[in-house]
Amino acid sequence: MPAAPPAARRRPPQQASVDPPPAPRRRRRPVLGAVWPYLLIAPTVVGTAFLLLYPLIRNTVMSFQHFRLGELIRGGATFVGFDNYSEVLNDPEFWTVVRRTLWWTAIDVVLIMVIGTLVALMLARLGKRMRLAVMSALVLTWATPVIAATTIFQWLFQSRFGVVNWVLVELGFDSYRDYSWFADGNSTFFILVTLVVWQSVPFAALTLYGGLTTIPAELYESARLDGAGGFQVFRHVTFPMLRQLFALITSLEVIWCFKCFAQIWVISEGGPNGATTTLPVYAFQIAQSLHKYDVGSAVSTLTVLILLVALVFNLRRMFRQEGEVL
Repeated sequence: MPAAPPAARRRPPQQASVDPPPAPRRRRRPVLGAVWPYLLIAPTVVGTAFLLLYPLIRNTVMSFQHFRLGELIRGGATFVGFDNYSEVLNDPEFWTVVRRTLWWTAIDVVLIMVIGTLVALMLARLGKRMRLAVMSALVLTWATPVIAATTIFQWLFQSRFGVVNWVLVELGFDSYRDYSWFADGNSTFFILVTLVVWQSVPFAALTLYGGLTTIPAELYESARLDGAGGFQVFRHVTFPMLRQLFALITSLEVIWCFKCFAQIWVISEGGPNGATTTLPVYAFQIAQSLHKYDVGSAVSTLTVLILLVALVFNLRRMFRQEGEVL
């Protein structure tokens, strides 16, 4: 069969040339839109810098100056280098106060974490209504102003008309009749520890309870099926799952207890005989009573440095563990 002529062969249709669509024009972001987020946070940043950063810098500068009552009135403070720090570090009373502050912080933090953990575990086991009642009581305790709570504790431990003495006498402890709690250093220390722990437990308990609600129930069921008891469940399930939260709360409580001032000053002003004088109270006494604002600033700066050193180990461990989890 003869081949078809070339003209009769089928030719591929020619594709029509289609121009690509024009690239969409990028809309320029208005200048105000670019800086608007920074304008929104600017008041907060400025306020924080003024309320926190400026006093810290001013206190540090003052610690290197000769700044007494005369300089406060007429100005003209001169720099004296590390003379104020040398005076503080060579004073045996300073190191006594440092040891007392560390002891005070350790007792408070341990009690807060233990009681807060037990309360959080109790909340997880309570019924809905009872849990709501306990949580409401914790929130009210946490919301009580510091000075108001301190005044209440002063009334509770009042020597003649205090509720604590009345209850102890009714229970048969006649030695506590008209007992003056605030005349003895150890009893005053005990009252202050009780007050600070009472004020701090709600935060720790509520925060830990919030963490407990995030732990899957399957982990507890598996642990109980393996025969684990209550303490073993906490050790091998609860604590490992909330390790970061425990470390964070502990750090916050260390800061809270270490810098505690209002409760101590209102109840005892550091007495009796300096038995409740911690570093913040010690710095205030030097600055306000002796008008040695330079030495008081040096004590305050050393207080911040000691607190930072105490927190570095815990924070480094927390970040290291967080990196291992990630």
